[in-house]
Amino acid sequence: MEEAVLLVMTGTHPATEIEQMMANARLAITQDTIERARTVPGISQIVLSTNAPSLAEWARAQGVTVELDVPGSSFHFGKHLRDLVAKYRIRRLFYMGGGSGALLSADEMAAIVDRLRSTDRVLITNNFYSTDLAAFTPADVLDRIEPPAIDNDLGWVLAEQAGLPNESLTRRASTQFDVDTPTDLMILTAHPGVGAYTRAFLDNLRWDISHIEQALRRLVDRDAEVLVAGRVSAAVWEYLERETACRVRVFAEERGMRASGRQARGEARSLLGYYYQQVGPQRFFETLAELSQAVFLDSRVLFAHLRVWPPAGDRYNSDLRRPQHIADAIVREFTQAAMSAPVPVVLGGHSLVAGGLYALVEAAWARSGADVPRYVDHTVWHKGKTVSQLP
Repeated sequence: MEEAVLLVMTGTHPATEIEQMMANARLAITQDTIERARTVPGISQIVLSTNAPSLAEWARAQGVTVELDVPGSSFHFGKHLRDLVAKYRIRRLFYMGGGSGALLSADEMAAIVDRLRSTDRVLITNNFYSTDLAAFTPADVLDRIEPPAIDNDLGWVLAEQAGLPNESLTRRASTQFDVDTPTDLMILTAHPGVGAYTRAFLDNLRWDISHIEQALRRLVDRDAEVLVAGRVSAAVWEYLERETACRVRVFAEERGMRASGRQARGEARSLLGYYYQQVGPQRFFETLAELSQAVFLDSRVLFAHLRVWPPAGDRYNSDLRRPQHIADAIVREFTQAAMSAPVPVVLGGHSLVAGGLYALVEAAWARSGADVPRYVDHTVWHKGKTVSQLP
């Protein structure tokens, strides 16, 4: 069978110290991804596209083909992807974003490659509507579509414009987790499945993740209730109900607020946001604590409702619980109130209430060693009799 080419794209565009830290984290994740990929049969070539000279030098030493961006050049994801496919005459392409492979094992990569090599027309995505990794053939369909500006749109465009049949990967931490914010890195710190390069990077950060560790314990506590709020999908909610021991209270609001343009037009609205405005930040978090023993909050929905969209540095420092580094007064007050809440509050973006929750649940069970049943019984009943057991 014709072999596949793995293409990893990792870019760094840091404007602040904390953004540089996030960029360095993705470089470490890319190193682990490449290390795993080198053991996967069926991959004939690994191509790294990056603007980071240090990563490029390391990759060349591993026998990886490197495409180093020209400093100061403009970058369009879809056009660059199309150009690389043409340059290397790629037919079966396995694409990964730099932060998407932190928990993806070599065995899982091998299964994707096997499927990609088994047919002449297929699209395999981790998330059809917000793609971080995609394997597809024939790769030259990129010549016949309008190339997407960002990789999140790649799955949708390849299916809707190129007509490739989509096959979605099973939703688990390894396929859904992507690094977008410092919260994602704190979650990785608690997860046992990270690679050696990423682990070394995280250990050097020496962050206080005690609030995350407290929240993890609630996920495997049958007497606890946790609250999840933000752009939560039905799939994530179902996963929490099936795989945690606790009760789960969900406020799902403003999914697609960025893609639909509602955020840009100032139209994002949140029920929790209205309550926040009525009672103020202190009482807001006190109320959430009355409803749960741990809170996982997609703070960007509240910011959009309040018509506040601070720069990345402020958003990231809010996630890190560092109000002294936040310039925006509203975000700073919000963060201080979250920190003083009676229960652990984990702040983040969409990734927290998407792939982050899959990873948090896995980390919670791995850390607890508890032998207690999940909240929902997997046994299926029909007319008073057990008829099957879900996997």
